[in-house]
Amino acid sequence: MATESWLTKFPEMERADLVAIRKGLDATYREFSRTYGDVIESLFNPLLKFLVWFEKLLLTSPWWLVIAVVVALVYMASRSWKLSFGVIVSFMLIGYFGMWDNTMRTMSIITVCTLLSIFMGIPVGIMMARSDRARSVVTPILDIMQTMPAFVYLIPVVMLLGIGKVPGVIAVVIYAIPPVIRLTNLGIRLVDKEVLEAATAYGASPSQRLWGVQLPLAMPTIMAGINQTIMMALAMVVIASMIGVKGLGQPVLKSITNQYFTMGLFNGLAIVALAIIFDRVSQAYAKRTQRHLGGMQDG
Repeated sequence: MATESWLTKFPEMERADLVAIRKGLDATYREFSRTYGDVIESLFNPLLKFLVWFEKLLLTSPWWLVIAVVVALVYMASRSWKLSFGVIVSFMLIGYFGMWDNTMRTMSIITVCTLLSIFMGIPVGIMMARSDRARSVVTPILDIMQTMPAFVYLIPVVMLLGIGKVPGVIAVVIYAIPPVIRLTNLGIRLVDKEVLEAATAYGASPSQRLWGVQLPLAMPTIMAGINQTIMMALAMVVIASMIGVKGLGQPVLKSITNQYFTMGLFNGLAIVALAIIFDRVSQAYAKRTQRHLGGMQDG
């Protein structure tokens, strides 16, 4: 009888323990947010100032100048007149349908998030490639980052920093950074060992092998990681709009709540257009890099 009563009470005891643990963790994080939230927020002030400046630059610059600069960058990366013409048509249609300002806001935050992901992700990928211990530590963290629902990222960030641009950037970077880390690690590890041995035989130091051999040969794989990071950042735009990130995501969110089909469709197509442009440009640049490296190796 005593065993049966213990078994019947066990689920209630378990629930009580779990509730106590959850309340304790929530209270601890809330106290941490109150104590250190302002200090942590001040650390992100330079990022916020840069993001605001870059967004204002895109919004206040003449539309034709923005298109000219973007087309020039696209052509430098891809050497494709067809792609450059497609960019012109896409941006003209975006302006015609009244989505120019939101597109510029989205471009600014995606550009900043991609640059942050590259500057943080590539060094971590290099560290993973050079140390099996680092890889064994970082890989589970990346698994969690990639499998955790995107909405979950918003909870601790908003509790700590409130709503606005910086929390949105942090959430987007957390969601988008794993591909560039994984593929940087993979690209460096796939470099032919004979090539590394030849570089060592010529007296190259470890840093010279990294910068002169491994990174150039791994660049197509790294560019594939950057491509995936950009795509994931764009996919996070609508979710980030829930915490005050202005751009194409907010009209999409508004169209969902108010059932405005046309607004959601047009702004969704604008996000698709940006995704296609970024995708084609990064792929074209990766192919050009691979052909260049292939020519060097043949030579």
